Formats: sequence, structure tokens, C-alpha cells
Amino acid sequence: MAQIQRTPLADQAADLLLERIRSGEWQLGQKLPGETTLAPQLGVGRSTIREAIRQLAGRGVLATRQGSGVFVMALDAPEDWDAVLRRADIVAVLEARIAIEAEASALAAERRTAADLRAIRQALAARDNAAEGLEAHVDADTAFHRSILVAAHNPILLELFDGFTPRLRQAMIEMLRLRSDHGGPDDHDRHARLAHAVSSQDAVTAASESRAHLLRLKEALG
Repeated sequence: MAQIQRTPLADQAADLLLERIRSGEWQLGQKLPGETTLAPQLGVGRSTIREAIRQLAGRGVLATRQGSGVFVMALDAPEDWDAVLRRADIVAVLEARIAIEAEASALAAERRTAADLRAIRQALAARDNAAEGLEAHVDADTAFHRSILVAAHNPILLELFDGFTPRLRQAMIEMLRLRSDHGGPDDHDRHARLAHAVSSQDAVTAASESRAHLLRLKEALG
């Protein structure tokens, strides 16, 4: 005879945190409140919050940075995407990025608003000034590319990118470890050219810059 199963508190807390992230309460890259704030909000203990955060970190939604706190790394964790992306290798991830981001860059050039341009420029500056370390660099880079996706004003492409982010982050960290560098000044210049093409409403160049940048990364893997 089947029995009613009680869901562990940590699982419930993780679901509640994920729903708050999905609703837009915290943005990509934003720091979450501390355990002492979240625990009473959810009506659980601090150890339960820690376990919930650990679960979401394992799904690529959150990341804990020693001495800094917990940050939002993805705005959703679709189960179907997780299963597919776990099987993807770095080359497959880059090919998917080309398909999504080249088109989004062209659309961004055609549709960007003044607010979009401010966000893109801020993200580009933050990327250039990112703290040392692979994870900080990848997070800043992802935030820049997401600002282009937002400017495309296509909710489906943005949803694909957000669902893709956990595996994207892992793949880019793995790739940079293999390369042992972050691309140097040339890498920043390529991103600056992409931002300029979007600002100039040059859809052809924006798509070309996005595609060329990602193809270079793919080719660097040999």
C-alpha cells in the first residue's frame, strides 16, 4: 500500500528559493541575503537553508564564493535541459552558443533601446574589471552576453540562454582551464566591437562578431 511521502524541508526550501529567483526577485549575478535573513523568511533553520543552497548550487542556479556570499548564476533549472546539457561536451556547448547568440546579436542591433545600451556598456565594463579567477571572469562574461540577449527582445532566445547558463558556465570554466588564459586585450576588444555593432544598429556586423568570437573559442580547443 502506497504511503504519503514527506518532502524534506531542504527540498521545499530549495523549491521556494528557485521560485523567488524565477519570479525575478533576484537578478543574474545578484547576491542573495544571508542565512539569518532567509531562514526566518522561509520558516526553517539555517542548516536547512545551507542545504537548500547546496542543492541549487549543484544544479547550477547558485554559486557560493568564499568570503563573499551566495550569488545567482542562472534564473532557472529546467530538468529537461539539465539532462541534455550534462551530456554535452565543450564543443557542443560552443556550437549551441553560436546558434543562439549570433541571431540574438543581430536582433539586438535592430531592437536595442537606450536602456539596453546602458546595460550592455555597464556589463562590458564589469567584464573588463572582473576580479581575478576563472569563475569571476566567466560570470562577468556571461552577464555581458546575457545583456545582448536581453536587448534582442526575444523571450524564447532569452529563455534558452537562461536554461543553458549552468552548463555554459561549467563548459567555459573547463575551456579556460585548458587554455590557461582569459584571452587578454584582444578578447576584450572583440567584445567591445560586438557592443559597438549593437550600438550602431549594424545587425550584420553584430552577428558576424558574435559568430567569429565563438568560432575562435571552438578552434582554440583543437
